[in-house]
Amino acid sequence: MINADLKNKTALVTGAASGIGFATAQLFAVNGCKVALNDLPGNDRLTQSVKALLDQGFDVVAAPGDTGNESSALAMVTKAGQELGGLNFLINNAGTPGTKSPIPANDLDTPNIDFWQRLLSVNLLGPWHCTKAAMPMLRASGGAIVNTASTAGIVGNGSSSAYSATKAALINLTREHARAFGPDVRVNAIAPGVVESDWECRFERTDEMMASIPMKRAGLPQDYAEAILFLCAGASYITGHTLVVDGGLTAGPSVEA
Repeated sequence: MINADLKNKTALVTGAASGIGFATAQLFAVNGCKVALNDLPGNDRLTQSVKALLDQGFDVVAAPGDTGNESSALAMVTKAGQELGGLNFLINNAGTPGTKSPIPANDLDTPNIDFWQRLLSVNLLGPWHCTKAAMPMLRASGGAIVNTASTAGIVGNGSSSAYSATKAALINLTREHARAFGPDVRVNAIAPGVVESDWECRFERTDEMMASIPMKRAGLPQDYAEAILFLCAGASYITGHTLVVDGGLTAGPSVEA
């Protein structure tokens, strides 16, 4: 586990009630950062996650809000910044597959317009809304943004074509924002592969699938949290980059000697 001195630093992590988001909030808090955890209003798991970190003595606050809704996202980021006393790091992690099982690319009926609009609002416009709201604070602190994309945005084969498309767009938005806001604010992304978490969409994980990953396992939320910490707390000359964190999945299957 990597470490960094984040005392007197602040971070907002969206989609932080569980999975990669919670692991990231916890890792930042362990390293001395004051953290605002965001998730949807009324999500009991957010309340439980914040309490768990408070019980461990960490300096965290809840920041409920729907990142896919512009007014909700603006109010959430503004309030979080006020409670934190400024903002050094924004982790745009909130996302949704919009489906409980993968939708084949040749299925043009299941992903209807409402499905597309939901994925676009959360996976692409969500980071846009939060970045727009947080940018004055991030400029003031010389901060950093990390967006959670996906290997589906690079090679496809995600939970749906719509999901893959939104993540590909987020990767491009990361580059656009890196050019737009440098040198004051660095903007990067991570592209997770297979994640060991209670993600809404469930993929069948066969022995053959695990064998095709050079690291021979799914990534743990902590694996991705470490990459996010690196891009925020270090990596001072890295911006506009999408760091693939997939155990070698996109490199291709390992070859037996």
